[in-house]
Order: sequence, then C-alpha cells, then structure tokens
Amino acid sequence: MLYHAYEMTHAALSPMRAAAQFSRETLQNPLNPFAASYGARATAAAFEMFISATRRYGKPEFGLATTLVDGVETPIVEEITQRLPFGDLLHFRRDTPAAARRNDPKLLIVAPMSGHYATLLRGTVAAMLPAHDVYITDWTDARDIPLAEGSFGLDDYVDYLIKFCETLGADGTRPAVLAVCQPGVPMMVASALMSARGDAFRPSSIALMGSPVDTAINPKQPNELATSNPLSWFENNVVTTVPWPNKGFMRRVYPGFLQLSGFMTMNFERHMDAHVTQFHNLTQGDGESAESHNKFYDEYNAVMDLSADFYLETIERVFQKRLLAQNAYEYRGRRIDMGAVTDTAYMTIEGEKDDITGLGQTEAALGLLSNLPDAQKLHYVQEGVGHYGVFNGRRWRGEIQPRLAAFIAAHRAAPAKPRVSKG
Repeated sequence: MLYHAYEMTHAALSPMRAAAQFSRETLQNPLNPFAASYGARATAAAFEMFISATRRYGKPEFGLATTLVDGVETPIVEEITQRLPFGDLLHFRRDTPAAARRNDPKLLIVAPMSGHYATLLRGTVAAMLPAHDVYITDWTDARDIPLAEGSFGLDDYVDYLIKFCETLGADGTRPAVLAVCQPGVPMMVASALMSARGDAFRPSSIALMGSPVDTAINPKQPNELATSNPLSWFENNVVTTVPWPNKGFMRRVYPGFLQLSGFMTMNFERHMDAHVTQFHNLTQGDGESAESHNKFYDEYNAVMDLSADFYLETIERVFQKRLLAQNAYEYRGRRIDMGAVTDTAYMTIEGEKDDITGLGQTEAALGLLSNLPDAQKLHYVQEGVGHYGVFNGRRWRGEIQPRLAAFIAAHRAAPAKPRVSKG
C-alpha cells in the first residue's frame, strides 16, 4: 500500500504540475509586459520550486565525453563490458591508440548500492580517467528487474564483485579496486574469498572510502537508526512490493522515495537553506547559481529501489551484528577469514567531518587484515571534508586522488599466477 500511495499521490499532482509549468512559462514569456516585475519573477520562481519538488527524476547520464591523456583531449566511449540482472560492468574506454598503449592500471570503482545511481561518482570517475583504465559497477533499479530473475542478497552482491574482478583480470592482470561507502564490507569479503582460493584475478590493491566496516566506532545518525529498531521493524515499515505496471512487479524492495526522505531528514536545515537560496536566485535572475543548484538536486533526487533481501541483510550483518568486525561473518555458510589476504594492498580513506560514516569505521578494516604486511596498509584522513567530499569536489581532486593514484601505482602487481589454495 505504501508504494501505491506514493504512485497515486504523484499521479494526483500531475494536473497541478502541468498548470504550474504553463503558468511559469506565461509569466516568463518575453511578450508578457510584466515579466520583468518582481511579482512575476517571484511567482514564476515559486512555480519552478513546486515543479522541481514534485517531478520524477530519472537515471542521470555520466556525460563524460572526453578526458586528458598526456595533455591530449581523448574521447571516452561508454560500453557495457558485462551485463548481469542486478547490475552491469560499465567501461569508460579511452578511444585512442595512444591511450591504449599506455597500459594504465585497470581500476574497478564499486559504486554504493545505497539509493543513488552510480552517476553520483561522476567526479570520481573523471579524476581517475587520465591515468587509469576505469570501470564502474552500474547497479540496476530493483523496480525494473522482473521477479523471474530471482532474489539478490548480500552474498549475491559479493558474487557480482568477484565476477567483475574476474572479467577485468581475464587477460592475466590484477585490477585495482576503489569501493566507495557501502561496498566496503562485501568487497573485503570478496577479497578474502579470492585470496583464499588463490584466484589469479584477485585485486592488487583495494581502497575503501568512507566505508562502514565497524559501525560501533564513532557512530553517526545512520548507525543509530539502524540499531535503534529490531530487523522486523525495518521489514514491516520500510519494505514494500513494487506495484504494476513496473517490470519488477511484486518484487520486495526498499523504495527509493523512502531513502530520499531519509537523506533529506538527516540534513533538513541544510536542504531548506539551499532551497530558500534557490528561490532568491530565481527571483533575482541569477541563472548560474540556479543552474548549479538544479544540477546538484537533479542528481541527488534521482534514487533507485533496493532489493529487500540486500537491504535487510546489510542492516543486520553490517550495522546491527557487525559480523565482519567481530570475525564472525559468514558467506553462504562459510566463515570468512580476513587473514587469507596476504598480497592485496589496502588503503582506507576517511573524511574528517563525515556525518554518515564516523571517523575510524573505515580504518578498522586494516586491523582485520592480520596477515597483510604493514607496508601494504595505508590510512588517510582528509581534513575539512564530509562524506561526499571524500570522493567529489576540490579536495578529492587536489589532495585525495593523487594519494590514491600513487597507492595504486606503488602496489601494481605483475600478472598473477594462481597460488596453491589453503582449502
């Protein structure tokens, strides 16, 4: 009923939204003699705010047409390297012979499956492209996945990460991996499994950014929310089924619109201030500032549904029971031993002002790698940035990315040969 109520509300607002669009265009029409008046501008701004607040936001485009390789503008071709029901492996191929000859490290960026699309990491991808062969996990909106494709839980997520690493390592190279936020724990599990089996495609290095590895350390509001109620509360209150006529009809999901409301609530005053400022910008005709606001919220408001199995298992295993942090994590009934990782270098990156993943939660990963030499471990805290500033913005480009690139280069491995499995 929750999803149906949302859809009905959206449909009910459609006539009002259409009327608002017509009124806005009339007020802004150059033939309107009152278009330049304050009253007309303020009213048009109010209509614009209503339209933005009630419209549906589709999946954004990456829109990365070119990058600079050795100072030369190089075209980028987006291509799907591997297509799976719940997510694709997207490749940003630098389309010149000169770029191909560089033999840059292959980098798998694992985007979080936490509500937003992978395009939220557009700035992350753009900064890595000049010196890396970049791939990204492009997760699919669960609302669009037919029920016949089966379920998707945390163990399935781990399987996908291993498959993607296998694809990148098919030529004998060991890829580098950058996991942003949510995928920290499943990436570590995948790493331990690949290392224990001696897979030749196991990553040469893994960087974890703002990942909730041990949520008992310096807990923030999302951690407190996840632990303040039993798992049954989440299942009964925020999990629903996808309504007809969506492709994922009857699939159990944690809907994107609920996630967006949670995102907004966590920083309510900040979002309110941003929208008040936007109203003033529209009224005053500050098109550049208004466009910047729209660009951010077009991305921020574009959300996707999550598989209920994945969502609930993440709440239980990562936030409530902290299984990996307590060396009690099981993958398909098999206990995970992080001590199996001996030659995959790890870097943990945190933001000083992160209000989603508290300081120390990501660094905890290094303490779990009992058999990894200290020379292959690195921790970095970026001053003055919050959660999103770790992987986007000026300090990401100027301070974090160069350190990450140096780490990847320093631990780039020669083509691997399978090791003898420990069983």
